[in-house]
Amino acid sequence: MDKMIAYCGLVCTECPAYIATQKDDMEALKRVAEMWGKEYGGSLTAQDCICDGCITEGRKIGHCNECKVRLCAMERGVVNCAHCADYGCKTLTDFLVSAPHIRDNLEAIRKTL
Repeated sequence: MDKMIAYCGLVCTECPAYIATQKDDMEALKRVAEMWGKEYGGSLTAQDCICDGCITEGRKIGHCNECKVRLCAMERGVVNCAHCADYGCKTLTDFLVSAPHIRDNLEAIRKTL
């Protein structure tokens, strides 16, 4: 399977929700929902975690539809934030506070441009 990089730099194809969705594994999606509910707070169901990746036309986790990073990247027509002329903007840096590990993915992509 090819690596799918989200607009923000997350690797969709390594995400447990994406993997479970592609395998149509509802038990795995229930485990993801429970794990994320504990990790991020709130109550999630397996249905809430169904995702085909935010860069696809397919199903998405609810947050993807309101994600400021995703909406901005789509509006600008970039493959992901690493390709943006305004790379490192406030929208991205605010998001990376909650997921600093994905900055490395974007930086690696930028080195290839």
